[in-house]
Amino acid sequence: MFRMVFGYTFMLHGMAKLFGLPHVEMFNGLQLFSLMGFAGILELVGGLLLLIGLFTRPVAFLLSGMMTVAYFMAHAGVDNFWLPLLNGGEPAVLFCFGFLYLFFAGAGAWSVDNRKK
Repeated sequence: MFRMVFGYTFMLHGMAKLFGLPHVEMFNGLQLFSLMGFAGILELVGGLLLLIGLFTRPVAFLLSGMMTVAYFMAHAGVDNFWLPLLNGGEPAVLFCFGFLYLFFAGAGAWSVDNRKK
C-alpha cells in the first residue's frame, strides 16, 4: 500500500505541472522543455510506474536521486541546509528517503513486478 499511495501522490505533482490538474498557480505557463517540465515528466511517469509496481527498484532509485538534486538545487541554499522544515525542503527529503526505502524493499506482493507467471 505504501508504494501505491506514494506513487500516486508523486504522480499528482507531475499532473499539476504538465496538465494543470490539480491546478497549482506556480506552474502556469510551464515549458515542457525546461528543468521543471522534465521533472514533471519524471514525476508523472515514475509515479505511475510505482503506482502499478512496474520496474519499482530502478524507478525508485532514479526518483530518489531526482529528489536529492531537487533539495540541493532549490532548498539547501535558501535558509539553513540542515533544517528542511525552514527551507521548504521537507517534501523533497521525505520523497527522497521514501524512494530509497522502495529501492531496497522492492515492489511488494501487489505489483506488476511480482505477478504470477
